[in-house]
Amino acid sequence: MAATGPFVVLLGVGIDAGMRPQDINSWVLAGYGFGGVLGALVSLVYRMPIGMGWTIPGIIILGGSLAHLPFQECVGAFYMVGVIVTVLGLSGWVQRVARYIPLSIVMAMVAGVFLPFVLKIVQAFPDDWLIATVTVLAFVASSALPHIARFAPPVLFAILVGGITALLTGKLSLGELPALSVVEPIFYTPVFSWRAMVELVIPLTITVIGIHNLQGFAICEVNGYTPPRNALTTICGICTFPFAAIGGVPTVVTGPGNAILNLSGEKERRYAGGVFFGFLMILFGLFAPFSTALALALPASFIGLIGGLAIFDVLRSSFLTAFSGKLSIGAMTTFVVTVADQPIANIGAPFWAIVFGLAVSYVFDKRDRGG
Repeated sequence: MAATGPFVVLLGVGIDAGMRPQDINSWVLAGYGFGGVLGALVSLVYRMPIGMGWTIPGIIILGGSLAHLPFQECVGAFYMVGVIVTVLGLSGWVQRVARYIPLSIVMAMVAGVFLPFVLKIVQAFPDDWLIATVTVLAFVASSALPHIARFAPPVLFAILVGGITALLTGKLSLGELPALSVVEPIFYTPVFSWRAMVELVIPLTITVIGIHNLQGFAICEVNGYTPPRNALTTICGICTFPFAAIGGVPTVVTGPGNAILNLSGEKERRYAGGVFFGFLMILFGLFAPFSTALALALPASFIGLIGGLAIFDVLRSSFLTAFSGKLSIGAMTTFVVTVADQPIANIGAPFWAIVFGLAVSYVFDKRDRGG
C-alpha cells in the first residue's frame, strides 16, 4: 500500500511542479527511508505496531504552493512546522490546539485539495482510453473481490494491469531503465519567507496533528494499545528536521499503515510487523532511483490516474466528515475557496480557505456552535 498509491501521488506532484528526478528521489528517501527507520525504532521501543512516514495531504498542499513559491521557501516552512509540532508535543497542548479548528473545516480544505487529483481519473481517458479503461476496471474488480484485495491492494493491482497494458501497446519502454542503485540525497538550504510561512505552516501543521496523527492514535487505541500521544507528536516534530533537510514534507504517524499492521497476529507480538514494515520502507527509499525511473517511464496521464484512484476513498471520507455534521456553511465556504485556488497577497488558497471558512462559520453556523 505504502509503495504504490502514496508513491504515485508524490510522483504526480513532482511531475506537475517540474521537479527533477533527483529531487523526487530525495523526497522518497526522506519519506520512505527515514520514515522506515523511525517506524521500526518506535515500534520496537513502545512494543506496538506504529507506522511512521510522510503526510499525503501535505505533499498535495505543497504541489499547489510550488506553482508560485520557490522550493527552498517551502523547505523553510517545513522547518517551522517541525518547531511548532515539537512544542505542541512537549507542552501537551496537542488536543487543546486541535479543538480550536473544527474537523469539518479541516476536512473541507482537504477535500478541496484532493479534488483536482481525483479528477485526473476522468482526464486520463482522452489521452489513452484503453489504458485508462483497463486500469479502472482492474481497480474496481480487485476492490469488489475481498479475497484479492486482502493480498494485493487495489491500487497495486491497477498499476500492474495498467503497466502491462502500457507495455503491450508500446506506451512503456523498459530499455532505458537504470541499474539498481542507491539514492544520493540532495540537501536543501531553507529560505524563511513570510509568504511561505503564512501559506504552508498552518495547513501542514493541521495535517500532522489534526489528520494523520489522530487517525494513527485512534487505530492504536481501537486495537487495545495506549499510544504515547505527546511523545509521538514530539518525535514527529523533531524528525521533521532531517526530513526537511533533504526535501521531505513533515513526519506523521500513519493511519492506513497502522490499520494494516493490526489485521493479524497476537497483540503482544504485532510490533514485529511494525519493525519489518519499517525495514521494507528503508529498502524502497534507498533504491528510489530505480522505482522513480520506472514510474517516470509510464505515461503522465497514467500516473495521474493511479494517483486519483489512490486517494478516491480518502476524498469520499473527507466529504462525509466535512458535510455530514455541523458547521456545513463554513465547510462549504472552505471547500469552494480551496478549489478556486486563488492566492491572495501571494498566499495560497488552503490558508485562506480555513480563514474564510472559520469566519463564515462564526457568522452563519451559530446554532451549530451553540451560540
